[in-house]
Amino acid sequence: MDYSSFLKTAARVKPSARQAEFLKNPFYAFVHFSPNTYTGREWGLGNEDPAIFNPTELDCDQWVEAIKSAGMTGMILTAKHHDGFCLWQSRYTEHCMKNSPYKNGRGDVVREAAEACRRGGIRFGFYLSPWDRNSRYYGADAYNDYYKNQLTELLTGYGDIFCVWFDNACGEGPNGKKQVYDFDGYIELIRKYQPNACIFNDYGPDTRWIGNESGTARYEEWMVVPHELCFRAEKQTEGPLTEGSLNGIYNTWGDLGSQELIRYSRGLAFCPSEVDMSIRPGWFYHPEEEPHSLERLMRTYMTSVGGSALFNLNIPPMPSGRFDPRDVQRLKEFGDALKEAFGQELSVPHTVAREDVSETQCVFRIDFAEETAVNYIALCEDISQGQRVERFVIESDGSRLTDGTTVGNLRICPLKGAKTRQLKLWIVAARDHVPSLDIRLY
Repeated sequence: MDYSSFLKTAARVKPSARQAEFLKNPFYAFVHFSPNTYTGREWGLGNEDPAIFNPTELDCDQWVEAIKSAGMTGMILTAKHHDGFCLWQSRYTEHCMKNSPYKNGRGDVVREAAEACRRGGIRFGFYLSPWDRNSRYYGADAYNDYYKNQLTELLTGYGDIFCVWFDNACGEGPNGKKQVYDFDGYIELIRKYQPNACIFNDYGPDTRWIGNESGTARYEEWMVVPHELCFRAEKQTEGPLTEGSLNGIYNTWGDLGSQELIRYSRGLAFCPSEVDMSIRPGWFYHPEEEPHSLERLMRTYMTSVGGSALFNLNIPPMPSGRFDPRDVQRLKEFGDALKEAFGQELSVPHTVAREDVSETQCVFRIDFAEETAVNYIALCEDISQGQRVERFVIESDGSRLTDGTTVGNLRICPLKGAKTRQLKLWIVAARDHVPSLDIRLY
């Protein structure tokens, strides 16, 4: 295969139907809630008394309204964190709501959260930690059966699930052995009971970790990446173009989809990245912490959702079971700022004309009826057909306003109120024929 054919093949790596649907709503919430909320820990030990978990004012409808106020369209609840405490009535452990004083041991936080999401019109998902510091089975083969039993309870008892989120956290069991997880078996169960649910894991199959928990995204974000990284995702091509090895590839690498890297891959997969961070320094609630500034949240949104990635923002409930008023206020401010920036496209009449320069280059000319101040230009490829654009430049009156590399699902470019009668969007390089682009001005 020659180099041109190789790039065209890479350009045709496509999302599954579930991935394409998931990408339509790339901003959603995480909710970390467990005995850690009452002990002040970030990672529980597994020996906490279930009686400490008692959200006497639990209000999942308040969660949903706060989440919606920020423009988020889904919630992922920590149904079980590393301490092993289950926020539902699990048949397979006593370390769960059965032994919480909440509702006299008959409470089910998972159910209350799922029902609140449906009342509020947002999607519901859950995190089920593979690591369980309470289970006596952990570190042995029997634990995988235990985990699958709990996974089945969540997949079959709470309606439609939009996302199942699990990481690779792993420790030693009571026998001193590390647990070997049956991820293939976990994925098979999810596909069986919730075929439309996207699965997050560091290595796919549907979405992957960005490589940090600080809200920092890459400058160049590719959804088409080496299968060596996302080995749980579907491999859509065969390689490599150039003999070599990608041993040691990891989520933190800055050029995961670059030509320089993928030429050594033995196959490519479609697996978008997720930027996950908390609205506060900690993932669980700590009363002394303050929410991050509006500026930081906006910056993260611009580089995640606006950089062809997903944004999963955590909001931790207080011990009472409600969100802290400070967080609620910050979420409302965040949503208002997003509406102000992107709630309405420019109403000034304009035309868009395309001129192809070559098979992989073109220019879009955007002409306005009058001089117009433009704050943002948003670019979208038809991602259902793959990701192609590798570099672009935006100019006005012969001067460069900004440039970038990938476009993908969405690339938001700040133009800082530049006044112009014509913008030129040069597609400098693409991996195949330059795609039609959805161009929006704000």
